[in-house]
Amino acid sequence: MKRALLWASTNRFMSERFPRYRFVRRAVRRFMPGEEMGDALREAAILLDAGIPTLVTELGENVDTAEAARVVVDEYLLLAGRVTARGLDTELSVKLTHLGLDQGVDVTVDHVVEIAEAAPGIVWIDMESSAYVDATLEVFREARARAPNVGICLQAYLHRTEADYADLLPLSPAIRLVKGAYMEPPEVAMAEKREVDAAYARLASRMLQDRRHGRVDRPCLATHDARLIADARRVAGELGLDDGTWEVAMLYGIATGEQRRLADAGVTVRVLVSYGTHWWPWYVRRLAERPANLGFVVRQMFAR
Repeated sequence: MKRALLWASTNRFMSERFPRYRFVRRAVRRFMPGEEMGDALREAAILLDAGIPTLVTELGENVDTAEAARVVVDEYLLLAGRVTARGLDTELSVKLTHLGLDQGVDVTVDHVVEIAEAAPGIVWIDMESSAYVDATLEVFREARARAPNVGICLQAYLHRTEADYADLLPLSPAIRLVKGAYMEPPEVAMAEKREVDAAYARLASRMLQDRRHGRVDRPCLATHDARLIADARRVAGELGLDDGTWEVAMLYGIATGEQRRLADAGVTVRVLVSYGTHWWPWYVRRLAERPANLGFVVRQMFAR
C-alpha cells in the first residue's frame, strides 16, 4: 500500500485529474486549512493563541523556469512580511526545487538567502528525494554562510544520513529530523519501519546530546510517533535540557490532541501548516506515511 501511494504521488495523470474530485478536496482539508496564504496565517494565529507556534510552507516542487521560481520567492517574501506584521511565532519551510534548484545551485542559494533575510525566524530547507540530497546540502552550506537563520531537514531512513549529520556538526546547525516520505530503492533507504524507527531514535538521541554540548543549535524532532517522542523527552531529561532548547514538529490536522497535551506539559510543539494549489504529491505522501488515513478518504467519498 505504501509503495502504491508513493507511486501515485509522482503520477502526472493522477495529479492533474484527482484534485478535481470533490471527495479528494474534502479529504485534503484534514491536512491543510485551505489553498490561500490567508488560510494558513489564520490557523497560525489560532494555534498561537493556544500556545503552539507554527511552520508555514507553500506547497509545490520542481518548477520548470527561472520565472516560475521568482514567483515562488516573491510569495515567500510576502509571507515573511505578513508573519512579521502580525507578530506570529511562525517560521518558513521551503523546498529547493520549488525555488529553482533544477535551474541551478547558485540561483537557489540567492533565493534562500533573500527569503532568510526577510524572515523573522528560521527558514527551514526541506529535504526532497535522494537525487537532490547533495545539491540540497550544498545550498544549505552556502546559504547559511550568508544567513545564519537557515536550517536543514534530514531524513532518518536514508543510509547516508548519519554521515551527513556528522559532516554538518562543525556548522552548529539547526536540524529538523523526519523519517522520510519518498519512494527510494533499498540500497538508498531503509524499507522496514523497524529499521527506520531505530535510525530515527539514534539520531534524535544524538541531536539532543549534541545540543547539550553546543554542537547543534536547534534540534527539531518532526514525528507523530508517541514512543519516539517519549524517548526523546527521557533523553532530554537525563541530559538536563530545558524544554525550550529543543522542539517537536507535527503536521496540521494530525494528532491534534497530542499536540495540545505535549504543549500543556511544557514541550515546544511547532505545527507545520501548508497551503497552495499544488498539493497532490504532498498529500499522497502524507497518506503513505500512515495508510490508515485512507479510511478517512473513503469516508469522504460518501459524505455530503
